Amino acid sequence: MDYRAALNYILSFSDYERWPGAGYAERWDLRRMEDILLRLGQPHLEQRTVHVAGSKGKGSTAAMIASALVDAGSRTGLYISPHLHTMRERIRVNGQFITEEEFAELTSEMKCKIAETCSGPYGELSTFEILTALAFCHFKKQTVDFQVLETGLGGRLDATNVTTPEVCVITSISMDHTAVLGDTIAQIAREKAGIIKNGVPVVSSPQVPEAEAIIQSICSERRARLIVIGREVAWRGKGLQLGKQLLEVDGLRGSYDLAIPLLGDPQLENAATAVAALEVLEIEHANITAGLSNVHWSGRFEVLGNEPLFIADGAHNSDSARKLVDSLKQYTQFDRTILIIGTSADKNSPGIVAELASFFDNVITTTSEHPRATHSADLTAAFAQYGSATQTTRNIPEAVSKALELAGNRDLICATGSLFLVAEVIEYVTGIIGERYPTFNVPSMKYRDRPLHNHEK
Repeated sequence: MDYRAALNYILSFSDYERWPGAGYAERWDLRRMEDILLRLGQPHLEQRTVHVAGSKGKGSTAAMIASALVDAGSRTGLYISPHLHTMRERIRVNGQFITEEEFAELTSEMKCKIAETCSGPYGELSTFEILTALAFCHFKKQTVDFQVLETGLGGRLDATNVTTPEVCVITSISMDHTAVLGDTIAQIAREKAGIIKNGVPVVSSPQVPEAEAIIQSICSERRARLIVIGREVAWRGKGLQLGKQLLEVDGLRGSYDLAIPLLGDPQLENAATAVAALEVLEIEHANITAGLSNVHWSGRFEVLGNEPLFIADGAHNSDSARKLVDSLKQYTQFDRTILIIGTSADKNSPGIVAELASFFDNVITTTSEHPRATHSADLTAAFAQYGSATQTTRNIPEAVSKALELAGNRDLICATGSLFLVAEVIEYVTGIIGERYPTFNVPSMKYRDRPLHNHEK
């Protein structure tokens, strides 16, 4: 089995990232993960774990934590989702993606055990569950000291929620995946806080009151120490220098003067959250400082070019869109603003449009190749309600070309709306060749053919 055959095999199972729609509580069942991991020799229990959940910033925060752990000399696995250009991005050791050969070899080794679990009493594994098990097996083979795990969806029933971590991290919670996790902040927070374990410290980013109350309640029930960023740990932004954000963090064990290469105001909060988690792990001051200064995380307020300034950011809900606009105002200078936007059909596209419409002078709507993508014409209609000057395009190359035609050297182009859109923009602008996948297990009605509506109540 080569890499492409391994990918096709794993993608032949139900892939709810590409085709969402199954009921969360009805479909997800940790007994399936426990079964396959038992058959594989419990690879998830071989190393110390950091578990990260949240609506926004969890990937960036996980990447910062992993970078500092590597700087401290710990061999560190990082498991994230989704990926931008290749499935191999999801599984990393000391920053290096799993190789095609390693991916294919592990898939071949797991195939028999996967079949045994799928024929058992708990139902068929999903693509994400298999990838998660594969990540645990890779980390075991690579004899990592730490594994930093980002949840895929929610937390309580997420495939990653099978370990007892050293520290649990919950980043900012907002209205997201409402059709799956619940239509109130409290319901969503309860699912995210499902990663909290008895007696395990919890680091929480600043939360809205409803989410904070749920997290506090569950921590109390499970006798887990709660460290709240903005309360026990504070941070102050100190501007930009040589393309890095400067900030000072007053942590649990001292103060840190940090310079992080991730731009945008939300990354300051993420950095403070990462610092607190690393302090719980007793990582040295110098390693925290150096690790955060060397972190790389693509697709989040990423500068793709200058003259015109071209920024790509994976803002995917109304809250992150609002923060993106705030960051653009704070960190960039421009004459005119041009938006390239494509969203996922299972997101609150009207809410995203409402936050972006008044800021951008010109809007170019487009549709990514991802099967969950919203039709660009639907987005154009949504912007029309705000009187936006909007052009509709069929695909990313056409959208980028139109934006560059419109933009002068002192203008700003921003591509946003989903990570799928951002990935394709980055590929087109930089020449990266991203993976494309066959279609398996397709529901009768594609997500992008469903009417555009507001999922955030």
